[in-house]
This record gives sequence, C-alpha cells and structure tokens, in this order.
Amino acid sequence: MLTTIGSEISSKWLLFFGVCFSFVTTTVALRYVSTFLPRDLGREFAHDGKKSAGKPRGAGLLFVLTFALSALLFGAPKTEILIYLVLIVTAMITGYLDDASKNPWGEYKKGFLDFLIALAIAITYLSYQSNQIHFSLLQMDLTIPYPVFGALIVVLVWVSINVTNCTDGVDGLSGSLTVTSLFGLFLFEKITGAGNDFSVLSMFFMGALLSYLWFNATPSLLMMGDAGSRAMGLVIAIAFLKSGSPLLYIPFVLVMILDGGLGLVKVFLLRFFKIRILTKVRTPLHDQVRKNMGWSNTQTVFRFVIIQIVLIGFVLLLL
Repeated sequence: MLTTIGSEISSKWLLFFGVCFSFVTTTVALRYVSTFLPRDLGREFAHDGKKSAGKPRGAGLLFVLTFALSALLFGAPKTEILIYLVLIVTAMITGYLDDASKNPWGEYKKGFLDFLIALAIAITYLSYQSNQIHFSLLQMDLTIPYPVFGALIVVLVWVSINVTNCTDGVDGLSGSLTVTSLFGLFLFEKITGAGNDFSVLSMFFMGALLSYLWFNATPSLLMMGDAGSRAMGLVIAIAFLKSGSPLLYIPFVLVMILDGGLGLVKVFLLRFFKIRILTKVRTPLHDQVRKNMGWSNTQTVFRFVIIQIVLIGFVLLLL
C-alpha cells in the first residue's frame, strides 16, 4: 500500500515538473529562437491575411520539439509511445517544410503525407492495443474487426489533422480549442479511471501550447503554421484513441470539426461530384462569423471556446 501511495505521489510530481518544463522551455524557445523562423507572406485569400505578413511562421517546430523533449524526460515512454512521438515530430517536420517553402505544397501532396502518417498510427495502435472500443454513455464495449477498425483509425487521424489545420486561421483559436478538448478528455479519464500512458503526454502538450498561446493571443506575435497545426491534430487523435473511447472525439472536438470540416466537405463534393452545398456560408466558419457577422478575432476565439466547453461539460454531466 505504501508503495502504491509513493508511486502515485511520484507520478504526480513527474506530471507537475513535466508540464512546467514544457511551458518554460517553450517560452524560452519562442522568445529567443523564433526570430530564425520563416516569415509569413500574408495570404490574400484569408480574412485579415495581410496583417500576418512579416510575422514568424512555423512556431510549431519549437513547441512540438519542446513537448517531445518533455515526454522523453518526464513521460518514461514505452515503445508504442515512442513511435507516436516520432510520427508527431514527422508531421511537424512535413508541415514546417511546407511553411518554409517558397512554393507551398499542393493539397494532394499534403493529403497523401497525412494518409501515410494516419496509416502508421493505425498499424502501431492495433499492434499494441485491442480492437475493442468503449461507449462511455451507454456503458458498453464493442469489438470491431481489425481491418474495419484500422480503416476507421486512418479516417479519424486524417480528419483530425486536416480540420485542426483548417481551424488555424484566427489568432489563438486552434490552440485554445485544442487545450479545451485535451483538458476535457483529461477530466473524463480522471472521472472514469480511463487514464493511460498518453494522458500525461497530453498534459505536457498542453503546457507547450499554453506557452505558445501567450505569444499567439490577439494580436499575435507569431504563428504556428502547418508545423504546429498538423502535429496538434495528430496529438488530439492519438489522445482520443488511447482513451479507449474514440467516439468522444466527436462531441469533445465538435467546434473544430464544424469549423474546419465543413470547408473540406464543400471542396470534396464540388471537386469530385460537382455538388454545391452551403453556398451562402463562408468556410472555415471562423471566416463566416468574422466577415459576415462582424465578430472580432477575440470574440470568435472566446465564443467558440465557450461553445466547446459547454458541449464537453454536458457530456461529462451525462457520465
């Protein structure tokens, strides 16, 4: 019993020091190293895109690396988690190379790279975990055939990477929503006892993100770029997979799904089936509320986060 209590105290201190280390090292890196990052050129098609011109872009390179370092030092990662860390850094590197490129990579190239990463996640997960998921609200388990489960994991990861990337269009929005979703999942795992070896790493990632948000709050001093958003989407997907209740991804990340996902659906239907939907709605939705409804950047971030908090709180109350 004393051994168990000592282990719990030790793990709590590791969590505390890991989050602090992640926050502090990210702050130092963003403060003193961000000047070496590529500069944003200002996107003419984006709302207020020209205001971003000249800001350091690709800050995800720094906070993802500090997160990975925190995970290695304080997370005691096993083989499965080490593979996830390598894939998260890989997603960050592909995004950073796109950020630093004079000619942005095409959609198909980035989509294919995301697919390869998603496939690697599916193979890794099913190599170490069972093909069973838990329906938290119904308190029941479901066993899914491995090929079907693998395909669903690929879809989840690919969607998570891309909706998170599409949401990254307002200072502080995608980072704030990610912190909200990951902390909501952490509360769920504490309430249900469904904690796992990735839960601690999620907190380390939150520590790095909170530091980034210190610099990215409106008006931002720097931007994460694809280097941050793609890695961020991957961390979210892995966290919900490892929780054993991946369907919670839908309510816990719903605001990002709608904000970034509707645009993906519109483009997909128009490009491949010549079907037009929601023609009077701008996508991502954060452009709709800013340009057509007159919300400021700060209002957009706060209101989107409030909506996501309410959704997560409602699900937690049902549990």
